[in-house]
Amino acid sequence: KEDGQKKECKPQRIFFIVVNEFCERFSYYGMRAVLVLYFKYFLKWDDDFSTTIYHTFVALCYLTPILGAIIADSWLGKFKTIVYLSIVYAVGQVIMAVSAIHDITDGNKDGTPDNMTLHVALSMLGLLLIALGTGGIKPCVAAFGGDQFNEDQDKQRSTFFSIFYLSINAGSLLSTVITPILRAQKCGIHTQQQCYPLAFGVPAALMVVALVVFIVGSGMYNKTAPTGNIMVKVFKCISFAIKNRYRNRSSKIPKREHWMDWAEEKYDKLLIAQVKMVLKVLFLYIPLPMFWALFDQQGSRWTLQATTMDGNFGSMVIQPDQMQTVNPILILIMVPVVDFIIYPLISKCKLNFTPLRRMTVGMFLAALAFVAAALVQLQIDATLPDFPSSTEQQAKFINMVDRPIDITAGNNTFQLETFQVGLYKSNKDYYTYDRPFELKIDTGSPVLISLPDGTRNTLVILEEAGQIRNIKVSVKPEEGANAIRFFNSFGMVLNITVGEESFGNIISKNMSTYVDVPQGTAEFLIKNAAGNQCVFSREFGFGSSYTFIIPPTFTLEENCGQHIKEVEDIKANSIHMAWQIPQYFLMTSGEVVFSVTGLEFSYSQAPSNMKSVLQAGWLLTVAVGNIIVLIVAEAATLPDQWAEYVLFAALLVLVCIIFAIMAYFYTYIDPAKIEGKFANLEPEDEKKKNLEVTKKDMVENHNEKRRKSSNSSSDEEETSQTNF
Repeated sequence: KEDGQKKECKPQRIFFIVVNEFCERFSYYGMRAVLVLYFKYFLKWDDDFSTTIYHTFVALCYLTPILGAIIADSWLGKFKTIVYLSIVYAVGQVIMAVSAIHDITDGNKDGTPDNMTLHVALSMLGLLLIALGTGGIKPCVAAFGGDQFNEDQDKQRSTFFSIFYLSINAGSLLSTVITPILRAQKCGIHTQQQCYPLAFGVPAALMVVALVVFIVGSGMYNKTAPTGNIMVKVFKCISFAIKNRYRNRSSKIPKREHWMDWAEEKYDKLLIAQVKMVLKVLFLYIPLPMFWALFDQQGSRWTLQATTMDGNFGSMVIQPDQMQTVNPILILIMVPVVDFIIYPLISKCKLNFTPLRRMTVGMFLAALAFVAAALVQLQIDATLPDFPSSTEQQAKFINMVDRPIDITAGNNTFQLETFQVGLYKSNKDYYTYDRPFELKIDTGSPVLISLPDGTRNTLVILEEAGQIRNIKVSVKPEEGANAIRFFNSFGMVLNITVGEESFGNIISKNMSTYVDVPQGTAEFLIKNAAGNQCVFSREFGFGSSYTFIIPPTFTLEENCGQHIKEVEDIKANSIHMAWQIPQYFLMTSGEVVFSVTGLEFSYSQAPSNMKSVLQAGWLLTVAVGNIIVLIVAEAATLPDQWAEYVLFAALLVLVCIIFAIMAYFYTYIDPAKIEGKFANLEPEDEKKKNLEVTKKDMVENHNEKRRKSSNSSSDEEETSQTNF
């Protein structure tokens, strides 16, 4: 303060706040972009549990802003709250990065952590601290930036908020592009794996930078002292009204026009009128969580859906978690299109497209997005392997004998030509059995075959009569890799490598272990003990599994690959990720007309000093929406993912209808006019000793009151705009 006035706002201090916000948003969205894949592939959780924990974390991130606002306004002030909770935030990010280092518990150096419990515990601790940090500072940073301006600096304040929200979008967009690329890198001390430590480490570093930058500008800031939190006052007023109504529940006591009027014994009429306006809007918020339940699944279910799709975009490969960037890109395009083209066209058509009607349309578009996701999922399911149930087994056969053979497997009889792969004269990939079956080759004696339950198997029939090798595959390769192995039926030991990976020395009549080969062209170097070698090249897509069989007639020559027989255990992903774009487009369209309009509506219907209360209520709807997802993910017993998408779409359509009915009966208000009626009234004490002014006095002083209340409302609104 200088001479009792705020310091004039200088660009330097705003620079520190904007850079801080950019780094913090990069940190949060970067970490969140790869989070569900970290659960699935590193912690080895299934899709449902990964989705549950992901949405639990997001819900916490939107519950803690209420706590942060109360701490800042009631005790610490905005500056100290941002600093202290940013420290908590940065520590949480560092812990997340450490939890993803598999080498810290990989004692036997096999690439698998020996103490997964420690990694889970560190992850949960890190996420808890991050949720507390990011949520706690969320309501403080923008408001603190607004505090740097004097009351006569409206234009500068408006410019600041434009730059501020640009930094938010820039940070989120860049992070969702960059961190999936970092995750896809290979790193590790003993074994090379997906680099989650780097994907979490860079956001952690950016959070440390955000904290340092913010503290560096400390001496330049205007730091306002805490003045009390309006939300606490609102809760106390509501609580007193409920208690007082309960105490006076006798039928002999006259009823009051509104249940909040029972707070008049303790609180002034202006506050009660403001609370009534807030409650009227909060009532409309009740159906809104369902929209967020669908919207936030872009980072969970839709990302998991992308892992089963083809990400090859010409010369560029898109990671599943990078598809989330479609949303912020479309936001940047669609906000101006909707504001300057769509809405004006609707207005010219003489349609009364009110804010609540816009929100209804937004909810309907989100439901359509999930219908589109269900249609895509149906196409994906048609390409996925149909693994047997826990009580069934699947089998197909390969003839490695140098003549055709007749095979009887259970009730199935067929003939396989020499080196025939698969089922002869059949469109099936595998036969399914629910019990051990007899296998008879030509006229030989039957052999009882007992296969592991829940597996699909390829039975290799060798030259020696009755000698069979079983090749099992039970899961689809993860993270878009291709699971490749070799069966050596050649007469000598062969060593096979691909890039830096090795299949080892494969002795005759034996199988190598699986090696994950990335999408693209792979070159396999095959050599024998004498040093003779050849190169076998093969193009791979995403998520396939192959067994390559080296026959007895194999020769180490230039075109050795033509002798190798391949068995497609699992087909590659064939549905392209581009098919997700329509569902992202519909969801983003819904977000533009729902979220942006919802915030504008809330602001226009809120009392001048309670806009932050409605902002807290809005964030609470996001938290509840994520809680709905985790409940459905754990409780729903739907066998197919497409059915879950349809369920969510149907629920949102139902909620959309309910909201439309509620909106139809909603009456728009002017908070300034309502506040003006009470602005100059003295609060009544508990014994109602003060008398109301007469109607004549009110008429005589009407113009003066309107002028004073208008000025008062304007000043309060300007301050609360910053907090909002």
